[in-house]
Amino acid sequence: MDPIDQARQEPATIVLAPGDGIGPEIMDATMCILDAARVPLKTESVVLGQAAYEAGEPSGVPERAWELLRAHPTLLKGPMTTPQGGGYKSVNVTLRKSLGLFANVRQCKAYSPFVSSNHPGMNLVIIRENEEDLYAGIEHQQTDEVVQCLKLVTRPGCESIIRYAFEYARAYGRRRVTCMTKDNIMKMTDGLFHRIFEEVSAEYGDIEAHHEIIDIGAARVAAQPERYEVIVTLNLYGDILSDIAAQVAGSIGLAGSTNVGRHAAMFEAVHGSAPDIAGKGVANPSGLIVAATQMLVHLGLSSHATKIKNAWLRTLEDGIHTADIYREGLSRIHADTETFTRAVIERLGVLPERLEPVRYTGTGFLLPEWRAEPPGPRRLAGVDVFLAWSEADRDPDELGRRLGPLADAAFDLRVITNRGVKVFPEGLSETLRTDHWRCRFMGCRATDYGDVLKLLDRIHQAGLEVIKTENLYELADAEPGYSMAQGQ
Repeated sequence: MDPIDQARQEPATIVLAPGDGIGPEIMDATMCILDAARVPLKTESVVLGQAAYEAGEPSGVPERAWELLRAHPTLLKGPMTTPQGGGYKSVNVTLRKSLGLFANVRQCKAYSPFVSSNHPGMNLVIIRENEEDLYAGIEHQQTDEVVQCLKLVTRPGCESIIRYAFEYARAYGRRRVTCMTKDNIMKMTDGLFHRIFEEVSAEYGDIEAHHEIIDIGAARVAAQPERYEVIVTLNLYGDILSDIAAQVAGSIGLAGSTNVGRHAAMFEAVHGSAPDIAGKGVANPSGLIVAATQMLVHLGLSSHATKIKNAWLRTLEDGIHTADIYREGLSRIHADTETFTRAVIERLGVLPERLEPVRYTGTGFLLPEWRAEPPGPRRLAGVDVFLAWSEADRDPDELGRRLGPLADAAFDLRVITNRGVKVFPEGLSETLRTDHWRCRFMGCRATDYGDVLKLLDRIHQAGLEVIKTENLYELADAEPGYSMAQGQ
């Protein structure tokens, strides 16, 4: 037994949330395996997700769950249903953000030849920022024709996840970390992530650092995943990329997900709630089983994690496969959930013969702290005023003629854009124009927010509808803290 396991005097207490759809089935299967392996755990169960919403809990997370998670900050969670295009917000995102689970870690490994994969050498880890980016979920209907979603990227969020990626690589013997962004287009948000990656990578001379644009990076993950060891990226890209990688490895049903923060951790399967097969007893519990082994390592129960993971590997090796990975010629037994679970239990203490056995030790590494920097100088340089306007055939020249005199001596109307494209002055007539206009006013002298308020009042008095404003700042060395318009 691992010395850390031996040193544990009291069973660890974890919180269980079976989830929706196939969640209760695969949770029961996973806990049967942990019980058979005599893992010293106590459990507290909570109802999260769809059932909680239907019971009147608007966040999907009842207060009892928060109380339990504060007392026992380790959660093993089944998949949760999130409605598409409306309805309640994702409970997964709520948990990750509310508990500060800034790092999402997904290992995507091929188990060839026992699970079909075109990339038998694939063994990469995707480390995804887990709290911000578009997943902040800040959206607004601004005009009849335009909705917006704010993409929030912070220096603390970037530095925390990037340091975590390099520490992970060092702790687990990975030699290369690849950063993926779209900073050729989103030069400020993704640009910040890339810039901090370059800064942090300079502190890890023993690890190779590389950057790729996300679109070609995703294509390469699909076609040549063997070239990657650790990928670190922003929230939305990481979500998409990890599902691609899991499927390329053999099946998304085999992948577990770790969500870790400085005070709590959550472990879950990568896949969704699969309501189409719920209650039929055919779901593959592998993703949650793998997540549970990651949880055990986190709790210092490394020998138990080792025993369960090796039994699971041997089950795959013996060709006992559920429907999602069953292949004629590769598989031996077409297993339902119960048959697969029983097979893993029967192999506890048995090592795989051809797949590489695992040997977990310790509890992982300490999470790096973000190092706050003193605030830098900034100067108010102007303001972007967003208008809802659909008069005069949406002629930007007409709008410019009305706005110009309102700038007064404090501001100059520099540009009007529509969907980010310059339409005044001298825009192209071919540009599609909606009822949503950004009007950029730059200060002609030193300005403050009082000048902005006076400008907004003049615009309002002129009968134009202001729907949003964004202050424009110049940073150190007069660097603009805002993007140019497309075509400016």
